[in-house]
Amino acid sequence: MLVQPLRSLDTRPSPSQLRAPGHKVAVLLNANARRVDAQVVKSLSHVVPEQDLFLSRSELDCRRIVNTVLERNYPVVFTGGGDGTFLGFVNEVYRQLETRRFAGKRAPRFGVLKLGTGNGLATYVNSGQGMSGHVRDVMWAREGKVPGHRRMDLLLVDGKRTPFAGLGVDGKLLNDYVWVKSNLGRGVFKQMLSGPGGYFSAVAFKTVPHYLANSTWVECEVTNGSASEAWRVGPDGMPVGEPIAPGKTLFKGSLMMAAAATMPFYGYGFRMFPFAGERRGMMQLRLGQLRAPSILANLPKLWAGRWFPEGLRDFYAREVHIRFATPMPFQVGGDAAGYREEVTLSVAPEPVELLDFQAPRQ
Repeated sequence: MLVQPLRSLDTRPSPSQLRAPGHKVAVLLNANARRVDAQVVKSLSHVVPEQDLFLSRSELDCRRIVNTVLERNYPVVFTGGGDGTFLGFVNEVYRQLETRRFAGKRAPRFGVLKLGTGNGLATYVNSGQGMSGHVRDVMWAREGKVPGHRRMDLLLVDGKRTPFAGLGVDGKLLNDYVWVKSNLGRGVFKQMLSGPGGYFSAVAFKTVPHYLANSTWVECEVTNGSASEAWRVGPDGMPVGEPIAPGKTLFKGSLMMAAAATMPFYGYGFRMFPFAGERRGMMQLRLGQLRAPSILANLPKLWAGRWFPEGLRDFYAREVHIRFATPMPFQVGGDAAGYREEVTLSVAPEPVELLDFQAPRQ
């Protein structure tokens, strides 16, 4: 059975604990995630029946759990373990929905427990903090008390769904953060360098110094795809100027970053894409022509999504093709993906529905 590890913990709830009116809810926990421990499993086992609580340790586990979730028609599924856990599960759901076995079924609505590292998605949907917050979120879902939900578009990158991806300095930043956390975030520095402090340290002591000593700008051409018109976006998030026709050039020149997203956050509240999610069916494309000292001097405003210098160009688009003259660091959903010269980013045809613990219903 997929939840076999729970039995060894001897944490099965009593019947009285689970007799409350129950909307059918599944909870998927990534057993490899650092913050998913025995205490988390024990606490959640008191609010969902054993057969609805799943532990995944591998891609094979994930595939089997998705099959079970779709067969049982769970209307709501929580994931716990970070943005990567959510994306792994969501991508597997849509892979299965394309098979004959599950043809005609719909994806469930998703909840995101704040059990990851950066927790960009959990921040976006106002998930609860700490053990009491995890339990509260699941209980509200089972009792039908979640205050709202939101539909969120996802990008398609090489067939994979993700809320953000990019080429250039953002890819290097995320890679540098992983390096700082792995190599310096130990002992007394572990807590300080495993969160926002790690990001700030990566930017200040690794990413910016690298670009002070090396060229940051590379020739790039960004073309609007065939899906729809695109728009340049002003500092207030509103389109400016005339729409850009399908197939037309959005930008041609030197860049240090070309990235896009469908939600505002990278992680730790870093609002890299302040307008993402404002236009249904559109991504926010952000093109950067910034110097390293300027980034460092304005890092707090950049972090808060309140810095709009001339060197940042924002667009709304449904599909874009990005081509650099030389390979650039590439990241997909915050995970390093090697180096790429070009990539096509598009908005996936189906948005996902997310439980939101503060937003009004849409």
